Amino acid sequence: MTKVALGSDHAGFDLKVRLGEVLTELGFEVADFGTYSSESSDYPDYGHAVSGAVSSGECPLGVLVCGSGIGMSMTANRHAGVRAALAWSEEVGEMARRHNDANVLVLPSRFIDEGTALDILKKFLQTTFEGGRHERRVNKIDIEQFAGEE
Repeated sequence: MTKVALGSDHAGFDLKVRLGEVLTELGFEVADFGTYSSESSDYPDYGHAVSGAVSSGECPLGVLVCGSGIGMSMTANRHAGVRAALAWSEEVGEMARRHNDANVLVLPSRFIDEGTALDILKKFLQTTFEGGRHERRVNKIDIEQFAGEE
């Protein structure tokens, strides 16, 4: 059973709860890193917790939710080995996995409805990395890899 790290700030709390339910229904183990209410909270706390779990290998995948998705994306991508992608449509979620090997999905709760979020999540989870020419590009994302080619 694949373990998925899940987190949100207050703006994404309600959607995070629903995503957790769906992940469980789909047979995933969910590691919920908070927040646990809709009271005001700081997105980096949850972005770092989820991304740390993905970076360490504790969880192969992560899902983050905040109002715009931007803050969570910025936070998540500070972690080694994390490729967080902000998705607002199924197609973007699919391409993030297929071409960029994204391992953290970030959803903007204030800009998509629940149905769209669930569709994006499902597409993200069922899509695999295509590899090939994309693998070379993904390998250049980490600064250590890129710096070695200069």
